[in-house]
Amino acid sequence: MITVRKADERGHANHGWLDTYHTFSFANYYDPKHMGFRALRVINEDYVTPTAGFGTHGHRDMEIITYVLEGALEHKDSIGNGSVIQPGDVQRMSAGTGIMHSEFNHSKTEPVHLLQIWLLPEKNGLQPSYEQQNFSPAKTPGQLCLVAARDGREGAVTVHQDVDLYAAVLRAGDRTSHTLKPQRHAWVQVARGSITLNGLSLDTSDGAAISDETEIAIAATQDAEILLFDLA
Repeated sequence: MITVRKADERGHANHGWLDTYHTFSFANYYDPKHMGFRALRVINEDYVTPTAGFGTHGHRDMEIITYVLEGALEHKDSIGNGSVIQPGDVQRMSAGTGIMHSEFNHSKTEPVHLLQIWLLPEKNGLQPSYEQQNFSPAKTPGQLCLVAARDGREGAVTVHQDVDLYAAVLRAGDRTSHTLKPQRHAWVQVARGSITLNGLSLDTSDGAAISDETEIAIAATQDAEILLFDLA
């Protein structure tokens, strides 16, 4: 079973400095039919104007993944990390018992476009931690690249939840597939471009929840970038 979440059905708020779209209920957007999928709790698509950003604020008991599509995002946190996240990078922050951080557009002239993803941790009260790796899936177009996993295999960032997160950059005509083991589920998010997912058409910013399927077949109908979550 595949349930499509169309881009234009998402929650939306424009704060001037931040134009944001919510796949699942978040902040002032509440829809009891869209509270998350399995351990996947948040997918926010954010556009942040130059030099603007999120001032210092706190999180706890959440696995937070940041995936930048265009521009650069500057990060600082209360456990001593400071970095700039750019396309090809994946940042994982485990909020655990509590962490304070800020995120700002690193550029004075260009907007930053990113996906912020929250996963429920497998247990609360973890020690806060941080990790950032560069994967550059654009260097291997047409292939699913593992970027986050509970066991951190293949150089993926380590998340404290039973999930494998893959990223892929596809050229028009590329095909790729992923096999789901029994009792596993998936979410596919189209970051940009257009694909077919088991024959269903998905466009930029569309998502799809997948259950009771064995094989996920993806074909790019135009150049595309996707995220695929393999979830318990």
